[in-house]
Amino acid sequence: MAEPQNPLTESKTLNTELETLTPEETTAVAAATDTTHTTDVADEHNDVDYDMADFATALESFDREQAAEKEAAQSAMSDDTITTGTVVKITDKHVVVDIGLKSEGLIPLDQVVDHTGAPKFNVGDTVDVVVEREEPEGGYLVSYEKAQRLRVWDELEKAANEKTIVTGTVLGRVKGGLTVDIGIKAFLPGSQVEIRPVRNLDGYVGHPIDVRVIKLNKKRGNVVVSRKEILEEEQNSKKSRTLETLEEGAVLTGVVKNLTDYGAFVDLSGLDGLLHITDMSWGRLTHPRDLVQVGDEIQVKVLKFDKDKQRVSLGFKQLTPDPWLDAVERYPIGAQVRGRVLSVTDYGAFVELEQGIEGLVHVSEMSWSKRLKHPSKLVKPGDEVDTIILAVNPQDRRISLGMKQLQENPWEQLDDKFPVGSTVEGRVRNLTDFGAFIEIEDGIDGLVHVSNLSWTKRVKHPSEVLKKGEKVKAVVLGVEPENRRLSLGIKQLEPDVWDTFFAQHRTGDVVKGKVLRTAQFGAFVEIAEGVEGLCHVSEMVDDIGAPVHLEIGDEREFKIVKMSPEEKKVGLSLRGIGDDASREEVESYKSKSSSSSSTSSSSSTTLGDLINWKRSERE
Repeated sequence: MAEPQNPLTESKTLNTELETLTPEETTAVAAATDTTHTTDVADEHNDVDYDMADFATALESFDREQAAEKEAAQSAMSDDTITTGTVVKITDKHVVVDIGLKSEGLIPLDQVVDHTGAPKFNVGDTVDVVVEREEPEGGYLVSYEKAQRLRVWDELEKAANEKTIVTGTVLGRVKGGLTVDIGIKAFLPGSQVEIRPVRNLDGYVGHPIDVRVIKLNKKRGNVVVSRKEILEEEQNSKKSRTLETLEEGAVLTGVVKNLTDYGAFVDLSGLDGLLHITDMSWGRLTHPRDLVQVGDEIQVKVLKFDKDKQRVSLGFKQLTPDPWLDAVERYPIGAQVRGRVLSVTDYGAFVELEQGIEGLVHVSEMSWSKRLKHPSKLVKPGDEVDTIILAVNPQDRRISLGMKQLQENPWEQLDDKFPVGSTVEGRVRNLTDFGAFIEIEDGIDGLVHVSNLSWTKRVKHPSEVLKKGEKVKAVVLGVEPENRRLSLGIKQLEPDVWDTFFAQHRTGDVVKGKVLRTAQFGAFVEIAEGVEGLCHVSEMVDDIGAPVHLEIGDEREFKIVKMSPEEKKVGLSLRGIGDDASREEVESYKSKSSSSSSTSSSSSTTLGDLINWKRSERE
């Protein structure tokens, strides 16, 4: 804007031409010049006087304003006066507020942010603050929190005295608990968040929450709140109503609060009841989590209720009929059913036929083969399998199942395939103290008893004759398909030495034998390979009747005095050995006689000639 010009000081255009002035004009100009100079000096003096006065007035006004501002600020700081300001700027550290003073107010940013860290106010919003102090760098530090505390303190004191509920918002986690905005920042200890201890408090941040003021310190500006008190009162109120209507047999709706290995605790509107794992399902559960989870709303039946101890036993399976009541009718013996394998053990597999009904397939009922060492080789949990009902016991809640019955039984055709007396070949599968098991085909094992291993050798253990895995031949001695038994023999592959002995000897023959063992009643003598005879103590005498003592290992001649082919027994004696001759000796004598004289006949040899010959041989 152009400044106004003073007409008295306005310059005129300089005329460079010389003008001739009359004397009168010269006098007039001189007078005018003097007058103009006097006027300029006076005006200059007046301007100086005016500027000095205006500056003094302005300085005095400024001092008054500064004093008033300082007095107002001091009054606000000393009296905690609430001042309303306008947000003019937001920085990374402060919210700048116009509070009506020459200097602006600075609110620390952390006082006016929500749970996400964003400021609660925008530029132009009005905000209540309290002036706290003047900053050396300029401006005033003001507090939004203090203003809020002052404004809501009376309400909080009233709420604390009357124990009324205050609604706030969780701002964040701090050491030991949470901070909650209830008009001012309050501390919610972690132990006061829930009735039961809470491990993770982060889930509450940003959510509205009802609390109760339990502690105030106006001087320090501290407020402590509790949510636990409100929840306990609500729970006690629900519990009282539940106890009034609770009775055995009632069906209630509850919420699963906790799971253990032995069951689940269910909240019945303030009262906890135990749902034991055995009352969850008619079937078998390995853990309650297989049926319910924490937070599930379920219907339960009250089984027992102790009002004095306030203990409640609950049932879930009791809401449905017991499937075992008509299990016999629904699962007749011999019926084919399909089920799902629940678990596998060393002795078999449990198969679920329906909810609450499961049966056991014993390992012996899985396959006709005896080589199945563990059920897991055939089935695993989750498999769908076909089975046959073998037995049903509703009282014990058991069903026996079979799987091999759906396969062809190799024992049913065993009589025709392996008749008695036929020779078979197989591999030694197992050795026991009483015999050896020989597998002649898949699923068919025959037993060779230890007594059927050898005609001549007294076998104490099959390992003396056979080795595991060895391939051998055997004779079928007996077949019992109903009992799944097959009797085999190895010694039967050769002739019976007893039969041979009885065919070649008769009573009265003298035989040579070796004492194998002795007893009080006599001595057992081996008279042929695999053939033993007994020389009773009464027959252990010489030709004159004197007793003869036999030792193990002695080799002597014995006379056969008794033969029993049926019982495979031979009786021996030492009597009359000197007067009698064995058949072998007779044949030997005949042979020598025929060679010495071609004209003599062996048939004409007399017993006396034989005795005399024998005596001459001994001499």
